[in-house]
Amino acid sequence: MIIAVDGPTASGKGTIARALADHFGLPVLDTGLLYRAVGYQTQLDHGDPDKAADALAACDFPDSLLGDPALRYESTGGLASRVSVHPQVRAALFQRQVDFANQPGGAVLDGRDIGTVIAPHADAKLFVTASAEERARRRHAEMLSRGVEVSYDAVLADVHARDARDTGRADAPLLRAVDAMLLDNSDMDRDAAVAAAIAFVEERRKHRA
Repeated sequence: MIIAVDGPTASGKGTIARALADHFGLPVLDTGLLYRAVGYQTQLDHGDPDKAADALAACDFPDSLLGDPALRYESTGGLASRVSVHPQVRAALFQRQVDFANQPGGAVLDGRDIGTVIAPHADAKLFVTASAEERARRRHAEMLSRGVEVSYDAVLADVHARDARDTGRADAPLLRAVDAMLLDNSDMDRDAAVAAAIAFVEERRKHRA
């Protein structure tokens, strides 16, 4: 069973993807981590994430980089959004994601183009979202809990900027697959959102049987 979980930044799609993987006993891939690794490697190489050639060169990052805590930094998320607009970068990371999705037994993948590009044949697709204001509120609270001093307005502006880049890029833009369940968790807590996602996938699995 392949489960695709897409959605914008700070929507909770990663939390839901991990919960689904635990529930159904499947491996999970945060595809955004690959783009974070490229963005961070570009910075380490003193390259420009807005230049396709620099970002493409960084696609040859060592696997060990995926375990670097720096990939979870807010600044690295911004770098990932910038390198992901380059078609060359998306092409370079495409096969790695496809191979993960198609492994024996299935998998859960979360990202922005899983249900539309990476695994359009997925057995269950979810599009997880929340209002920009709620996503910024959650991200702001998370950053403050880590001791990062930043204003809510700055976080909200970054959310809007990332949404614009993700939905506006020419290659594999963020959009909801026509057969994806829309899960707007603006007014849900974590447990309610996870329960809704599990119920949807269970229903899809019944139809497959």
